[in-house]
Amino acid sequence: MKKIFTRPEALTDLPFHYCPGCTHGIAHRLVAEVIDEMDIYERALGIAPVGCSVFIYNYLDIDMYQAAHGRAPAVGTGIKRVLPDRLVFTYQGDGDAAAIGTGELVHAAARGEKITVLFINNAVYAMTGGQMAPTTLLGQKTTTTPYGRDKDANGLPVKVCEMLAPLDGSAYLARVSLHNPKHIMMAKKAIRKAFEVQMRGDGFTLVEILSSCPTNWGLPPLEALKWLEEKMIPYYPLGEYKTPAEEVQI
Repeated sequence: MKKIFTRPEALTDLPFHYCPGCTHGIAHRLVAEVIDEMDIYERALGIAPVGCSVFIYNYLDIDMYQAAHGRAPAVGTGIKRVLPDRLVFTYQGDGDAAAIGTGELVHAAARGEKITVLFINNAVYAMTGGQMAPTTLLGQKTTTTPYGRDKDANGLPVKVCEMLAPLDGSAYLARVSLHNPKHIMMAKKAIRKAFEVQMRGDGFTLVEILSSCPTNWGLPPLEALKWLEEKMIPYYPLGEYKTPAEEVQI
C-alpha cells in the first residue's frame, strides 16, 4: 500500500491536547515539516513563551527554551548571537508578542536580529480565559469586553506586520492564515521563506499566523474558521509586507 502520510521527524509522538478546532496543532506541524525539508533538524532551536503557545515545546523534537512573558525575542537574540549557525525562532501568541512583549519585538526588529518570530494571532488571550488582547477586533466580545471592543474605551487593534514594516532591520514580514487547506500551504511557504531569509543573514523575520480559538470565541470549530475568514482577514489583510531585495528561492 502506498504510504501517503508520515509524521515529520521534528514532531514528537505526543497527540495534540488543544481545544477542538484550535489551529495550534496545524501550525506546529508546518514548522516541523519545514525543519525536515530544510534538513536543519540538528540546528533548529525554538523559544516558547507563556500562554497556549508554550506547549509547542511538548511537540517539537528539537532544542527548546522557555522565556518569561514577552521576552522570547530577547532570549532568541542572545542565543543567536552565541550560536550564529543555528536556526532560532520564537513561537508567540498575540498577548505575549503584541502586549507584554511589544518592546522586545520592536527592538529586535529594529536591530535586525537574525531570528524568526512566528506570531500566532487569535485575537484573544486564550489560556487565561479569553480576555481582550491587543489584536481583538472592534466590536468583538471577550470576557473583559462583554459589550464588544470599543474604539474610544479600548483603542484600535494592533497590526503587527504594518507596525514593523518601516523598521530597517526587518527583512521579511508576512501575514498568513490557517482557515483552509490552500492558505495552510501558503502559510508553510511563508514559514520556510522566513527561515531561509534568517539563515541567509538578511535580518529580522516574522510570520503572523491568523488562527482560530473556538473555545474563547464561543463558536463551533467550523464556524470559528468562517469567522476568521470573514471577520479577521478584512482587518488583517494577508500577504507579504516586506521581502528582501534579493528574493529567496523556495
